[in-house]
Amino acid sequence: MNLFQKIISVLALSTLLIVSPFAGQADAAGKTTNITKTATSLTGIKYRYGGTTRAGFDCSGYVGYVFKKNGLKVARTSRAMYASGRAVKKSSLRNGDLVFFNTTGRGVSHVGIYVGNGKFAHASTSKGVRVDKVNDSYWGKRYIGAKRVAGI
Repeated sequence: MNLFQKIISVLALSTLLIVSPFAGQADAAGKTTNITKTATSLTGIKYRYGGTTRAGFDCSGYVGYVFKKNGLKVARTSRAMYASGRAVKKSSLRNGDLVFFNTTGRGVSHVGIYVGNGKFAHASTSKGVRVDKVNDSYWGKRYIGAKRVAGI
């Protein structure tokens, strides 16, 4: 290997070392953008207890559908989803994070997908798939926490 080839090899390796730590961030950013787009594109689909398809969703069925469409797998129930993933502070929410609520007085009973700007998409029992504010007068009082799942 001559000197010129050695210099080119060193430059190429240096570039890889500088760029590669950011490759996963770009992947994650693209995935969260796609999750947000998928989540909000389903607005208006009716609520159906146990529903996991566009014919009707319950909250965890909706989250599972959105994540599956984006190549990710999550648990089936909101409670099981809450038991997995990495906890995220409310002040650190990112698009694609799962947000959890206590709507029954018995712990985790509702889940949605954070879509940015203080809002989350979810399957509401009364109005189907919609976007609401995490801190509005209803949801803000019932907020339990958030999780970031693997792959995001």
